[in-house]
Amino acid sequence: MPIIQSVDRALTILDLFDESTRELKITDISARVGLHKSTVHSLLKTLQKHRYIEQDEKGLYRLGMRVLEKGQQMLQSFDIREIAGTHLHALSGETGQSVHLVIRDGAEGVYIDKVEGSKAAIRYSRIGRRVSLHSSAVGKVLAAFMPEAELRSVLAGYEYTILTQHTIAGEAAFLEELRIVRDEGVAYDREENEPGVRCAAAPVYDHAGHVIAAISISTMASAVGDEELAVLVAKLRGTAEQVSAGLGYRAR
Repeated sequence: MPIIQSVDRALTILDLFDESTRELKITDISARVGLHKSTVHSLLKTLQKHRYIEQDEKGLYRLGMRVLEKGQQMLQSFDIREIAGTHLHALSGETGQSVHLVIRDGAEGVYIDKVEGSKAAIRYSRIGRRVSLHSSAVGKVLAAFMPEAELRSVLAGYEYTILTQHTIAGEAAFLEELRIVRDEGVAYDREENEPGVRCAAAPVYDHAGHVIAAISISTMASAVGDEELAVLVAKLRGTAEQVSAGLGYRAR
């Protein structure tokens, strides 16, 4: 496939700008792309015309508003269920377990998608069902990666309802659990929400690096031992990473 040289050069100039390089002189641009200053000037003028590049009063160049406009249009077109769907089905199909996609609404998680596994004996979950933060793997993930002030606000007056003998019963224990989740990058529900059910969950990141959802895999404790669960968790992490990449996340 032939490459259009002028377009390639213009895109190369746009790629020079990032979080650490907000503004550049034309001489710097010329040196970095290896083109004569007059050629770069023509390319910049074209990009300015279409508002992809701006120039300030000091003569420095930076990205223009058209880049932001196009980025916002792309973000608005993202549907997390659509992006995650194929990956959720693949994970469930490979493991035979039920897989869930959950987002946070206030002090609860909400199931927004579910794929029933062929081996699953778990029927309690359904799309639209709400789940507590302290007793579920997905809830722990969603809470663990919240900003500190927001987490404190959510936990003010939070009720640690005891659902099984394994359920976390207070804030101190919950905060310690969240610290572990942040360290390990995965959360577990060890029969804390439903007797006999063990789950693991991993975070889904958006383009800005914010955790916006959690993906979980659910197993029967009597059927899946620790070694098999570890294998499932590795696959779960990979799925969460694929969905995050589909949302524009790039790990730093």
